[in-house]
Amino acid sequence: MLVGERMSKPVITVPPDMPINEALNLMKSEHIRRLPVVKDGQLIGIVSNEDLLNASPSQATSLSIWEVNYLVSRIKVKDVMTREVHTVTEDTPIEEAARIMADQKIGGLPVMRGTQVVGMITETDLFKIFLEFMGARERGVRVTALMRDEPGQLAKLAQCIAEAGGNIISIGSFYGESPANRTISFKVAGVEESRVRELITDLVERIIDIRVA
Repeated sequence: MLVGERMSKPVITVPPDMPINEALNLMKSEHIRRLPVVKDGQLIGIVSNEDLLNASPSQATSLSIWEVNYLVSRIKVKDVMTREVHTVTEDTPIEEAARIMADQKIGGLPVMRGTQVVGMITETDLFKIFLEFMGARERGVRVTALMRDEPGQLAKLAQCIAEAGGNIISIGSFYGESPANRTISFKVAGVEESRVRELITDLVERIIDIRVA
């Protein structure tokens, strides 16, 4: 899966001279938390909801409401934006975008086509993908098990489920307890929980959890 398939578009951008209160209102009305900053068609920064809120005077300030409004009106997006922006392209693998966000501790990335911003990929987009990946919206027998990390093990599991009339809705492989094994999580439709347990017991090292979900 590539970023271009799941990015949010069309992308909403703001100019660097937009007052921060206007940018905040835009975020609220569009239900977004970050905005690419564009000047003359070029990406020059990104601003988040947190950046804008941190630039506003504290509620504990002794300034009057008129003084506060005046000061806020003079602060521009360019004054609080992040200038060094991490970006991806439409053909970036989705897991690479997730890795960048996790490593850089950021919640979203502008998606570029050449010098043009064509979308945003955000943590919300990744959460939606994760729900699909784990089959969270489909009912079935959900299994987490420890399996030997050897060629052909997943194929044996899939064949066993298929021969029993089951359909694997989702499957994921994660780090195990040692380099010799992997933790797998999968969901099966069309087979009862007791039957799934019976089918896989000899194929895995240990069943960690099994339930209908």
